[in-house]
Amino acid sequence: MLCFGPTPVTSETLDKYPNLECIVGSSAGYNHFDLAECRRRGIRVTGAGDSFSEDAADFAVGLLIDVLRRVSVADRFVRAGSWPVKGNFPLGSKVGGKRVGIVGLGSIGSRIGKRLEVFGCSIAYTSKRMKPNVSFPFHSNIHDLAINSDVLILCCALTKETHHIVGKEVLTALGKEGIVINVGRGALIDEEELVQFLKRGEIGGAGLDVYENEPHVPKELFGLDNVVLSPHAAVITPESFKALEELFTYNLEAFFSNKPLRAQIECE
Repeated sequence: MLCFGPTPVTSETLDKYPNLECIVGSSAGYNHFDLAECRRRGIRVTGAGDSFSEDAADFAVGLLIDVLRRVSVADRFVRAGSWPVKGNFPLGSKVGGKRVGIVGLGSIGSRIGKRLEVFGCSIAYTSKRMKPNVSFPFHSNIHDLAINSDVLILCCALTKETHHIVGKEVLTALGKEGIVINVGRGALIDEEELVQFLKRGEIGGAGLDVYENEPHVPKELFGLDNVVLSPHAAVITPESFKALEELFTYNLEAFFSNKPLRAQIECE
């Protein structure tokens, strides 16, 4: 079965294909697959692997720069003709020197860390487990990471354990100057809490590429200058799609040749 995007594959879906042996997916996330049922039936599942990692990492860094340096706001300021009338544009904040906490140091998260190290940021992370051969400091939970960070970047998978992993307690720990960047899945954040924190000025800003109820975005965010919004477009480049096409082709050929699959997802 070829599965494009976040198409749900439930036990009911699988009932329709009793002879199914392999699902070749196209997304970095896998919360739309019933992995437990796939495991029970002996169905192998693959995802996008590293196909999107470079572009997702670039985009996360771009969102952070935009929020801190107010690039999108400055663009609107000029286009609206406000420069001659209002004079100097309000100050942004420097990227270098920020303490960045990465939630999920996988293929995307590790690339984000490497990029932001070049900017002079200090990097720490939390993940399901400590990563071997990684120099970044590890925090066993996101609350401790938030306390010690100026920026939280979310790029982990959406699971039962990570659903609303960023809520009131974590946002409070991050503090009034804190920034949240999300290129993972919308439901990693309690969106209602985030909206309220932003409206009350209890958090510094946010850069969001994903949302809980896509394509619907909370309208309260539209008028906030400290929020940068994107339509789940972090990985949409010709280069990413070419890499995905090559992975698709390889896995189809590998399956029919009884060879190991690439980017196979653990059906826990």
